[in-house]
Amino acid sequence: MATTEDTLPLLPEKPVKPRRRWWTVVVWLAVVPFVVWAATRTFGLEGGFPAVQLIAFTPYVAAASLVPLLVAVLTKRLWPALVAALATIALAACVLPRWIADSSPGPDGGPAIRVLSVNMLVGGADPATIVGLIKKFGVDLVALQEYTPEAKDALRSAGLEDVLPNVVSYPRPGVTGSAVYSRFPVTDLGYRLFESGFGQAQAGVRVPGATEIRVESVHTCAPAAASQSACWERDIAQEPAATPDGAVSLLIGDFNATLDHEGFRSVLAKGYRDAADVVGAGFEASWPFDERWFIPGVTLDHVVADKRVGVRTVTVHRMPNSDHKAVYAELVLPKGAA
Repeated sequence: MATTEDTLPLLPEKPVKPRRRWWTVVVWLAVVPFVVWAATRTFGLEGGFPAVQLIAFTPYVAAASLVPLLVAVLTKRLWPALVAALATIALAACVLPRWIADSSPGPDGGPAIRVLSVNMLVGGADPATIVGLIKKFGVDLVALQEYTPEAKDALRSAGLEDVLPNVVSYPRPGVTGSAVYSRFPVTDLGYRLFESGFGQAQAGVRVPGATEIRVESVHTCAPAAASQSACWERDIAQEPAATPDGAVSLLIGDFNATLDHEGFRSVLAKGYRDAADVVGAGFEASWPFDERWFIPGVTLDHVVADKRVGVRTVTVHRMPNSDHKAVYAELVLPKGAA
């Protein structure tokens, strides 16, 4: 005798609509690039051109990653939504900390020093604006990059040496010149020459009541093309380590790198903190600043300080006739007998 179960008619399987499959493919195609980007940024895999250039725009990608996540949720694609959420969380974890001030900005009992970094764009930056910023903020020390012989003369005429009379100066034609001007006495520690031809003025600076400090006006080779990626990697790898038991180190200038570059994070791992990151100003873009460019801004210029240094503020300022903004920071040095 046939059972009741045997007599039930078999229902036909519900076919998967081609349109539903198509939407699933589209959603995955939208999600995967963000997953790849998140993995590249998280694990520092951006070596080579054009990845080195592209990774600088990670904050914008982090914001854009919400779009495929929203699409996956609205179209009820569970697995794409979960994967997209993981990518968004990973990217957010990489970029959001630079927007939040550290709970411990560092010591606050030593003398303050106010510093400024200016990439002069082949010596063309407006000298009056540079001197004006120095006077406005009471800057004690300025690090200059792309410092040419003509720029040196123009800055002297604008009165720079009247306010910052002590200088370590290495003017060069083109983009490799470098200088440090200081209100305080300085010692010329030479010109760090990289294999790429770029170089950095090095100065010992004696600030009353502070530990001895060592300053470099940083400028690395720019990874602007495939042929220049290797020179950028070599230059940034050769930035000096901090000396916790010696002079306090400050690296100030154009690193041609952001916090999203593994090379720059490796510099910080040598005993430094990025001043803008410390005070929650890590999204303050410094490049490009030029009416000819239509590129989202990124933060290539930094004040990098020994971990013993406190940070009070970091701001960026327009610099006519340069493609970079100037970076200003107020730091607090550890006490010393210097």
